[in-house]
Amino acid sequence: MKKVLVLYFSQSGQLQRILERLVDGLKTHAKVYCDCRKITAIKPYPYPWSFYRFFNVFPEAVLLDGCAVEPLDLEEEYDLIILGYTIWFLSPSLPVTGFLQTEQAARLFRDTPVVTVIGCRDMWLIGQEKMKVLLADLGARLLDNVALTDQGKSLYTFVTTPRWMLTGKKDSFWFFPRAGVANREIHAVDRFGRRLAEALEEDEEQGNGPLLSGLGAVNVNGKLIATERIAHRSFLIWSKLMKKAGPPDSIGRNAVITIYACFLLCLVLTVVPLNMLVRKLVSPFRKKSLAKAVAYYEQPSGR
Repeated sequence: MKKVLVLYFSQSGQLQRILERLVDGLKTHAKVYCDCRKITAIKPYPYPWSFYRFFNVFPEAVLLDGCAVEPLDLEEEYDLIILGYTIWFLSPSLPVTGFLQTEQAARLFRDTPVVTVIGCRDMWLIGQEKMKVLLADLGARLLDNVALTDQGKSLYTFVTTPRWMLTGKKDSFWFFPRAGVANREIHAVDRFGRRLAEALEEDEEQGNGPLLSGLGAVNVNGKLIATERIAHRSFLIWSKLMKKAGPPDSIGRNAVITIYACFLLCLVLTVVPLNMLVRKLVSPFRKKSLAKAVAYYEQPSGR
């Protein structure tokens, strides 16, 4: 009997749905036991968020200063860990980061194969790079990554995702699509579970190669790579400014958040469209380097 630990933190419930569907596929094999556990922050985060509460977690999320989490009553060893997480400000969510920085995680993840599962708006590349570092620090073996992104064009999700996070509403309105990952994509996630079950039966998780190749686990949007890198550099600067201004919910931090929100709005209305135009103009000359970057970020699973 192979033991699989499914760990996750989900606020809206979407990531939980994704993982439940993956586990449905795993359960097609009777010799796989799934232990599904939700990571819980000691100080709960609200959902929906208020504006200032949402941005107050910005510095800690970007700088990987994880929050305190409840210890989990788990077995000592698992054959495979499936780690589901969402993206907060181009970084893993704080409860997941916090758990990975505990002694319990150090014991659980050492020398253990891991499959990461991401549910997010559309920018997850930097978050996964940070996750790779966290897992490497634990001595874990990252075998695969699955990334599911929100339906709709990137410009639309600039509106639909914040609306969902701040109001809890994810329905379509005006010309904007429904927020979140499409239901058909969530339904199809069981294919990853079935493949993992087959791999576990053949002890393939004991190797170092990916198990989910050829199943469409990730699909990197090359148009967003440069944008995400630039945004993360900006996030690092502003996160340090916010942290220096004061602790969470302090007057100083909220003042910097207000300035940053105005800056971000101006950025979205001016720099982002200009950047899109420049990318379109230079893209014919960057095909080779872009293809190389896409191939890198799609590792280890590939399309």
